[in-house]
Amino acid sequence: MPASRQASHERIKDSNVRYHDAAAAEYDSKWGIDFGPIGQDQVRGKVAKALGGWPGRPFADALEIGSGTGYFSLNLLQLGLIGRLVATDISPGMLDELGATAERLGLEVETKATDAERLPFQDASFDLVFGHAVLHHLPDLDAALAEFRRVLRPGGTLAFCGEPSRYGDLLAAVPKRGAALLAPLWRLALGASSRRGDRAQRRDGHELEPEVDVHAFAPRRLRGLLHGAGFDQVRIRGEELLANAYGWTVRTLEGSAEPAEVPYRWRELAFRGYIALQRVDAALLEPRLPPSLFYNLVLSARVK
Repeated sequence: MPASRQASHERIKDSNVRYHDAAAAEYDSKWGIDFGPIGQDQVRGKVAKALGGWPGRPFADALEIGSGTGYFSLNLLQLGLIGRLVATDISPGMLDELGATAERLGLEVETKATDAERLPFQDASFDLVFGHAVLHHLPDLDAALAEFRRVLRPGGTLAFCGEPSRYGDLLAAVPKRGAALLAPLWRLALGASSRRGDRAQRRDGHELEPEVDVHAFAPRRLRGLLHGAGFDQVRIRGEELLANAYGWTVRTLEGSAEPAEVPYRWRELAFRGYIALQRVDAALLEPRLPPSLFYNLVLSARVK
């Protein structure tokens, strides 16, 4: 790899470590992450879409890439889909939060801070390699996919959800701009004041958020990457269209106000609306529209 490209990749990785370490403590509240029935229902639906149905038996040994605070893996453990879990992330701060939540839930998890492109595991160690909203953070996807294949056993399964689609990412800009224009009226109606301070001006890691997303995917490109890495039985589906537009509107509005001044009742109703639209998307739109139209892509593949 040319030295300039290697330097760029290392800079992206460093930004990911620093941003996610800084964001770890408030990550669950920011994204509405739930480890109860709601979260489990969400995760079950995503995995079923990715795999084409809920598996009939659990995966004995599972490796999660970019585990974050454990939204995906800890809910899957509670659902009984995986036995032994090794949770990895490039951010030690995220893994600290995951470990604390796992202890609170009474779940046994092995954690490892590691680069997804250089996994410290033996060949053919896992039945499942999976993750949520992580592939778009990895600068060298070819190297990462090669590692995923290396550590999977023959016939092993790859499954990733929550990856932004290229077209869906462009569509998301519309509700963000609209909500930014409406934010002053929204704050006035709720009696909330404008957020004091700008995180982009802070130097604690939060200012790096715009730098950590390096990909938005076209389904055809993802399919080609997976086949090129030696996977087959590739399956790619889309999720969240209405829910995405609604979700970015809500996040933009809430992000404009002082967090303590946003009423709990508002947050509760907004979250319920998001869940309702997820169900509408899943029932009516996702089976009928091409994956590229949706904000998120879910995918699965098998080792040849």
